[in-house]
Parts: sequence; structure tokens; C-alpha cells
Amino acid sequence: MEKVYELINVYKTYKNDGVEFTALKDISLEIKEGEIFGIIGMSGAGKSTLVRTLNRLEEVSSGVVNFYGRNLAFLKPSELRKVRHSISMIFQGFNLVNQRTVIQNVEQSLKIIGMPRAQRREKALQMLEVVGLLDKKNQFPARLSGGQKQRVAIARALAVDPKVLLCDEATSALDPKITGEILDLLKKINEERGLTIVIITHEMSVVEKICDRVAIIDDGNLAEIGEVKEVFSNPKSKAAKKLVFPSNPFDPSAGEGKIVRLVFDGTQSNVPFIANLVEETGFKVNILSANTRSVGGIGYGQMIVELPSDETDAATVINFFEKGGLSVTEVEQ
Repeated sequence: MEKVYELINVYKTYKNDGVEFTALKDISLEIKEGEIFGIIGMSGAGKSTLVRTLNRLEEVSSGVVNFYGRNLAFLKPSELRKVRHSISMIFQGFNLVNQRTVIQNVEQSLKIIGMPRAQRREKALQMLEVVGLLDKKNQFPARLSGGQKQRVAIARALAVDPKVLLCDEATSALDPKITGEILDLLKKINEERGLTIVIITHEMSVVEKICDRVAIIDDGNLAEIGEVKEVFSNPKSKAAKKLVFPSNPFDPSAGEGKIVRLVFDGTQSNVPFIANLVEETGFKVNILSANTRSVGGIGYGQMIVELPSDETDAATVINFFEKGGLSVTEVEQ
């Protein structure tokens, strides 16, 4: 797949009253054509700054941001405007004009690029049909739900036929059900139009649902990058573990008890691992929490369990699970 973005040693430093703050520190990554790429981090990690370098809304302090092989920093204003027509963006706040109807909001992006009025109307109607809001075309944003407003924003973004859609916390203001519907819509658009989508979020559930690969940003650093299923199954960095591991409200029964996270995919879900453990080794584990989720369309399950307090016995239990194909990671307490 062709590289849409290539970031090389990107730094972004702000100066305020003589004090410097570095929001991005030596970020290097690639985003490929047609993929859904997630950028995730806690609040203040630098992820929104990073996405704004992708359309040069933020100038990098040093390093390179290439878009289809062209360094954005070297583009003349007229060239940059043309490139930005290929990069649409949607936000948490929708950014709709309340005094304009739904179809007028969608037409606005087409008006900016100089498309004739009749063509604008036809294109806007097509995009509203794509997002399932054709029947709302003459309503004003105030009469729409949050999910409907975001669909209008998506229609407006798609109207200019972009190569890339940047989504900056686009589902953060929505409830879980509507979030799921918007993510399903984005996945459908990606598959049907081959559109490259970059999703900025602080929610791992968003990344797990539709992203192909993910970059984890922590305090301005690239903590980890990889396929979503690999990061979910075997997170390596402390930042990734904090995002991926389920919150565990239970303490181990023994003060020095070791807690581990077990991960298994759908092909292993019918294997009674806990019962087999007891039958084959005689050892028991204390299940502290468990859940299942879809990661990239594949069902995954995870358990947080407390191991026997004896180190030798605990090692035997870990070996049993690993031989069964489960990912085993120790949970820091």
C-alpha cells in the first residue's frame, strides 16, 4: 500500500512568556493508503497537536511531515490550499452553522472550492444519502440529535472527495450507542470508498472497534505502534497497558499475590481453560474480572486472575496458559 503520511523525527515546541513546552517529541510513523489508523493517548498527551500537523494547521518545530511524498512545510500557500482539499476533518463539536439547513451546511465545503450551485446541490444530496440523512436535508442543526449532527459533519467532509478523513475526538460527545453507529458508518465509508481515516481518541474501545493500526502517544512521545490486535493482546509500553488493561476493582486475596491478564481470541473461546487447569495441575486461580470484546472484527476475551502465592506454583499455572495459546501479562498493582 502507498504511504499517505510519513512523519520523520517530528518535534513541536510552544513558547509562552519565555517558557518552552514540547508537545511532540521525535515522532516517526507512517500511515498507509486505505487503512483506518488510530492515534490514542490520555488528555494532554499531544495527540490533537499531532493530527493538526497532518494538514499543517500546526507548523512543526523540526522534522518532516510528508503527504504522498511531498513535504508539507515546503508547499506554497496555493499548493497547501489544494492539498488541504484532499484532507477533510471532523471534530467533537460538529462545527455546523446553526443558521443554515442541513443541506446548506453540506454545500458549504463545495462552495468554498468553487463548485457551481446545481452541482453543489446534487453532490450534497448524494452525501446525505451516504450518511442516512436525506430526509433531514431541510432541517436546521438545532433540531438534530448529536449523532445526526456528526453525520452531517461527515457528509460535509466527504462532499469534496478527500483522500484522507481526520477525526479529532469525533465521538467523544456521543453516548455509547450512537458512538457505535458513527464508527460503523466510518468503517463502511472506508470499505466502500477506500478512504484513509485517521482517528484521534482517548478511548481504547473506539480504536478496538474499527482501527487497523494504532499509535499510542504518551507525554508527547510515541510509546508504541502496531496492529490493534497485537497491541490489545500484548501491550509492551506502560502507556499501552494503562489504556488496554481493564480496571480491576479487586485486590489480591494475599498481600503479595501476583495478578495476570489472560487474553484469548474467538478460536479459543470454547476451551474451558480454568477447568482444565484444575484438572491437569491441581492448582486454582481466583478470577477477579472478565469480559469479551470485538477487536478488528474478531472476538477477544480477557480475564484478570490471581495466581497461587507460591512462585513455583504460579510459574506452573502461567506455563499451562501459555502452552494453551493464551497471552499472559503481569498486571502491575
